[in-house]
Amino acid sequence: MRKFSEKERFTRSFSPALTEYYSPQFKDMTEIRLDSTDLQILRYMQENARLTTKELAAKVNLSTTPVFERLKRLEREGYIKKYVAVLDAEKLNQGFVVFCSVKLRQMSKDIANDFVSRIKDIPEVTECYNISGEFDYLLKIHSPDMKYYNEFLINVLGTIDSLGSVQSCFVMNEVKQSLGLSF
Repeated sequence: MRKFSEKERFTRSFSPALTEYYSPQFKDMTEIRLDSTDLQILRYMQENARLTTKELAAKVNLSTTPVFERLKRLEREGYIKKYVAVLDAEKLNQGFVVFCSVKLRQMSKDIANDFVSRIKDIPEVTECYNISGEFDYLLKIHSPDMKYYNEFLINVLGTIDSLGSVQSCFVMNEVKQSLGLSF
């Protein structure tokens, strides 16, 4: 497999198979607001948000002031939502990961809003998606082990009145985790 240089890796737009399909649409959406340097900055920042402005400027071949101004604009316009540290769940005894599909007893705006409000207050639920298909929501849950998850299922999720049914899938091995977007 060919290894891309650092510059090639960060200047590619899309996977080759998708370039023809998405490229025209993507260019139309971004030409007004983001140029190739902005996109390069975003790629570098999602790889390592701790880069200094000086380090980032060297990577995109600009001086520090324009890079600083671009970063502030990207933050202000919402392209960069926030900066976070990615923690090691295993070392923090939260390495047992469960994807839990949830079906509500009944679907209405009020019931859905109540469910979402409750889920947002549960720290073990690290991600929640409203999905289509047989289930209504997909939850990503971190816990120390199976016993903890079972107690969590009964004593936390089980107390939500609108909950109809759940189906749990346990992660055996994480194959890929990418926090970055492809653009």
